[in-house]
Amino acid sequence: MKKLMMLAVVALSVIACNKETAATTNVDKTTSTAEGFKTAYIDTEELMKEYQEFKDFEAKFKTMSDKMKNELDNDAKRFQNDVLDLQKNAQSKGMEWAQKRQAELERRQQTLAEKEQNYMKKFQEESAVERDSMVTKMKTFIKDYGKEKGYDYIYGTGDAASVLYGKEEYNLTKEILSLLHKQYEEKTGKKVEVKEETKKEEVKKTETK
Repeated sequence: MKKLMMLAVVALSVIACNKETAATTNVDKTTSTAEGFKTAYIDTEELMKEYQEFKDFEAKFKTMSDKMKNELDNDAKRFQNDVLDLQKNAQSKGMEWAQKRQAELERRQQTLAEKEQNYMKKFQEESAVERDSMVTKMKTFIKDYGKEKGYDYIYGTGDAASVLYGKEEYNLTKEILSLLHKQYEEKTGKKVEVKEETKKEEVKKTETK
């Protein structure tokens, strides 16, 4: 019996890219360019790695995957034991018994194959729906954040990178993570533990503004 495939987590690609940039001005560590554009960027790989809702999503579907795998493995072991029993007792119990038993095992084998396919389909469909919903909410959040803060562009790094270099002061990742976690805490009542180094970076960034 083949093993149940694990969900491959798809990296988030956030906000459409605009490759045309202008030279930065020297105005108080802002992200305004010579043409008056206000830009910043988000490390989308870090965002997905550190966002608590995504961690909970991974944990939930890993548990689901492990449960399915264990059930299928137990089914396969019982089937294999019954196959060995048939081989062992076929001669002593007679041809008629052996033929009936073999036909029964063939039906079970087909049923087990269908069960595994149904489990994989259920797993993939449910995880895809939940993942897509989460990604959509994050994109909406960033879009609303950009409008509220007056950004002309917010770029995303990651697998589909559109930013090859950016000053750290223009990096919104930690700030967006902090706001997303606050929203998640209000929604779920679950306290999000933030790494100590992240807290220090947030304080430092606040002090420089």
